[in-house]
Amino acid sequence: MTHNLKRTFAMLLLAIFGSTFLYNCEPDPDSLGEQLFNGDAAQGNEISYPVIAYNYNNNDSIRSDAARLISGLSESGAASTVGVLGAFTENQFGMQRASYVTQLRMPVDNYDFNGANPKVDSVVLVVRPPANTTTNTYFFESDSLKTNTFDKSDFPVDGVATAVSIEKKTYPVRKYGKIGGASKSMKINVHEVTTFLDANDDKYKRSNAPVTTGELLGSGVFNGNISSVSITKKSDNSVVFTGNLGFRMKLSNTDFFQTHILDKKGKPELQDAANFIRYFKGIKISVDETDKYLYQFSPNDLQLIMYYKYDKTDNGTTTRPQTSLSFNLGSANAHIGLYEYDRTGSAAATALAGSNPSEGDARLFVQGMGGPSVVMKIKNETIADLKKIYVEKKAGILSAKIRVYVDPATWKNTGSTEDRRFTLLTNPMTTNLIDYSALKFTSDLTNGLGLYYYKENPGYYDFVVTKTIKDLVEEKKEKVDEVEQLIPNKPLIITAGTFAANPTGALLGVRNTTRAFDMNRIILTGVDKTNTNAKRIQLMVTYGTKK
Repeated sequence: MTHNLKRTFAMLLLAIFGSTFLYNCEPDPDSLGEQLFNGDAAQGNEISYPVIAYNYNNNDSIRSDAARLISGLSESGAASTVGVLGAFTENQFGMQRASYVTQLRMPVDNYDFNGANPKVDSVVLVVRPPANTTTNTYFFESDSLKTNTFDKSDFPVDGVATAVSIEKKTYPVRKYGKIGGASKSMKINVHEVTTFLDANDDKYKRSNAPVTTGELLGSGVFNGNISSVSITKKSDNSVVFTGNLGFRMKLSNTDFFQTHILDKKGKPELQDAANFIRYFKGIKISVDETDKYLYQFSPNDLQLIMYYKYDKTDNGTTTRPQTSLSFNLGSANAHIGLYEYDRTGSAAATALAGSNPSEGDARLFVQGMGGPSVVMKIKNETIADLKKIYVEKKAGILSAKIRVYVDPATWKNTGSTEDRRFTLLTNPMTTNLIDYSALKFTSDLTNGLGLYYYKENPGYYDFVVTKTIKDLVEEKKEKVDEVEQLIPNKPLIITAGTFAANPTGALLGVRNTTRAFDMNRIILTGVDKTNTNAKRIQLMVTYGTKK
């Protein structure tokens, strides 16, 4: 082997294991890479092994309450949340529709509405995009900004017609699904929720929670754009009104808010938050359609604003000024992302029905928001063979990866930003079921070796398992309930989404992922029993030996 190739292997080992491993002076028969660079040059070899990989049915259900809608933490430490609205259908995964329910509260207990005889003028719902975090960057297409500016001579300011300048900035939201043309607009409905959303009841933490609705509070057409508005006086450029980026929707059922809110002034229903959330149990935001697109919004930044007039008496004169009440829809409330699926006739339905945990599946389906995951198993025979190489050839593993190719039938979100991401976790699966309370990071991730790499052409993912394989081959031990035992060969789970993190990139925890609101889906190439498909899923191990 040439000096340059020897140096390449040295640098690779240094990157993977650090200088302690590379420059260990004393030969150690229990370490991979024994005496790799003592004496003669190392010789690199790559060997491939089949992997069992099969589709795992999550039954189109996932925990999707407020604790699982967190995309990351802001600089202040506050949780950034993400919800999904819309619907989309394609023949590989079928129909998917996303709605959202939330409690709401009065701004203060026993609200007095400023004065007597309050009457509703209008009610507006504002849906805003999520704030950017380390794990979610593209919520609207910022390079497609359109700005419109116009003047109005009779805009009412404190009851006086005033000349103003109005600037409106409009952005298209990032969409997943069909984009443009007949698919541009969706009808959004807002209903009263009639089920008490008990945050302590597990069934109200999941995406298929049994939530019922009552009166329709209003409907509106969302055209795929969000906008901000700034209104300034022409006379002195002072700001009259600022509307932050979002979609504003007027709710037509003002009678509901008159009878359920304003007419309850001084009544027990408005006395405190505990009474109110059992009286006005919440709202549901949903869409009529089944085949448009999905898009993301910020649950904690939702606004429901009620504008009303009331009697105000000064020096014997009664006037009726307008004011507003903003309901609290933020983090103090129970939130649930509700997801519906119809997989009738879809390729995913066929694959899930015929999933083969013993031998693996030819096509692997991964989808966020409660859709399927993929389970991968390294065969015990593979570990035994690598142990033999380790002992007989005094071999050192340089890298190990599971290569998975993208199936050409995968949906391509060509009209907007593509942002596929995955998590890779270990799980004991002692009963062939994923124990979500026992998920763990891979040892590769916790040792800084990364999660996966993507090569766009020809289109494959390399999931990093170097340390995972090393621990099995070296027969490393771990403590379980204070008892040391050999690290077992656990299944590896691929799910859609990524790990939520704080602003410095530190992960929030093994169950804190974006899977509950990840809109993506992908098909991967699985096992090939004939071993003739060059793009079949494989474990690829590179090891070095002494000449």
